[in-house]
Amino acid sequence: MKKLLYVFIGLALLSSCGGGESGQLTGVAGRPEWYQADPFGTLYIPPGSFVMGANDNDVPFSYTTKSKTVSVSAFYMDDSEITNNEYRQFVFWVRDSIAHRILGEEVDEEHLIFTNAYEEDLEPPKINWDMPIEWNEPDEREALEVMFLPEYERFYGHRNIDTRKLDYEYFWIDFKDAARKKPTINGDELRERGLTDRSIFIKRDVINVYPDTLCWIHDFTYSYNEPLTNMYFWHPAYDDYPVVGVTWKQARAFSIWRSQYFNSYRKSAGVKAVQNFRLPTESEWEYAARGGLDLSSYPWGGPYIRNTRGCFMANFKPLRGNYYDDGGIHTVPVYSYEPNDFGLYCMAGNVAEWTSNAFDESSFDFAHDLNMDYVYEAKEDDPPVLKRKVIRGGSWKDIGYYIQTSTRTYEYQDTAKSYIGFRCVMSYLGMGKSNI
Repeated sequence: MKKLLYVFIGLALLSSCGGGESGQLTGVAGRPEWYQADPFGTLYIPPGSFVMGANDNDVPFSYTTKSKTVSVSAFYMDDSEITNNEYRQFVFWVRDSIAHRILGEEVDEEHLIFTNAYEEDLEPPKINWDMPIEWNEPDEREALEVMFLPEYERFYGHRNIDTRKLDYEYFWIDFKDAARKKPTINGDELRERGLTDRSIFIKRDVINVYPDTLCWIHDFTYSYNEPLTNMYFWHPAYDDYPVVGVTWKQARAFSIWRSQYFNSYRKSAGVKAVQNFRLPTESEWEYAARGGLDLSSYPWGGPYIRNTRGCFMANFKPLRGNYYDDGGIHTVPVYSYEPNDFGLYCMAGNVAEWTSNAFDESSFDFAHDLNMDYVYEAKEDDPPVLKRKVIRGGSWKDIGYYIQTSTRTYEYQDTAKSYIGFRCVMSYLGMGKSNI
């Protein structure tokens, strides 16, 4: 009788150890419920369709921007352009990581910062560069000397970081190359490495992350912009101004670093990773700029660039060159002017913005109408025409035509300009918030 009781208990225990034993399809047990919190500084852009392209009677314009209905999935977008202070966090992270690599474990804890302003742990901890230089032990000081300008290059003896050393190595996966199933490498090499070697689709690049502060001078001949070159990127007065002098590759590197930085923290907190930050596609940018107002010429809607009080609605070049009449003689803080109906600031004017797309005059003809996207990874020896990347939104130095939501133009990916910045997006996990 006791044996029979043990058998029944054993069967009961086995039947309770998951749905698999019941013969029913119940899915994997214990999966957590998922809710995606909005990343700090971003706004949710709902999915939808819109008429992308020109919406006026500018005949020459229609050759490079034809109208077509495009559908866009839900995503998050920075509510403003990336600021000097936000980009500086990236620069400082690269600087500190290089110093840690040089010093290894030799840094005295007294000279490290272990938490941020929110009392959250920093991993790795930051080096406190603001402390007097005497904090370094002789061997540490000697080891870090390679990060500073050599004495013969110093201006009035100032011991400054050599920004030419601030290189960042980053990686990304070429999904389009992988989808072709014909990687762009030699066939013999593919056979040697094996057909299942996915590393051939992992791309690597090294980029210097410091902005080109001389862009203010080389962009404008016979114009006194030296004060901006001297102070614009590093001085606290310009912390909330958009970062400029950043190439397309630097903007992409920032997005990849931001993704790693964000998801590493989530992993350490035991939270699932989310989609990566990236540059917006051209269709995402225009959809967000319109703010849900289809066929609108400007982000605020309507055909006019002044409000009912006669004030300009964006920072651009009005009235044949009266730069200051709109309130800004060059760039202005990123939260200037009124946001559009999605809550996004400066989608017209201030600085033009990099997108992820390559520029082709006829891309509207052949690109898909679902999440329209045209990319080309230009090689170093490619002709300049293949290194064109789409920029949108117009800038402080552009006339009103360029701040229209549908105006598209380009700049070369390896150039840094005083009138081009960027903002990031992140794809939403799921159909959209309205479907939760």
